[in-house]
Amino acid sequence: MAQMIDYLPELEGDEAAYISKLMESMDEDKAQKFTRVYRARRKEPQIVLLTTLVGFVAVAGVHRFLLGQIGMGILYLFTGGLCFIGTIVDLINYKSLAFEYNRDVAQEAVTLIK
Repeated sequence: MAQMIDYLPELEGDEAAYISKLMESMDEDKAQKFTRVYRARRKEPQIVLLTTLVGFVAVAGVHRFLLGQIGMGILYLFTGGLCFIGTIVDLINYKSLAFEYNRDVAQEAVTLIK
């Protein structure tokens, strides 16, 4: 049984709890493979925050492109982050945006290592 804290000590809060639950049933080999795939693909919440802030001074929607939400990125790009309102909402919810993305990445990583 793999301990999440041994492999991914940088995780915090909801993400740590979610990943810990995913890794409960993994043996050491699968946990190492999962860690490599997950660490390579996950997005740091601080990067999501910084790219959201770019929407106020330069191009809106960069954070949506970063999170793989191409349609929302194009919408934000052409509407100025939905007149800055969407950008402000995303600025408040940047951690949940990153967590949702990372949760999907974790599910993909689990599928890949099986």
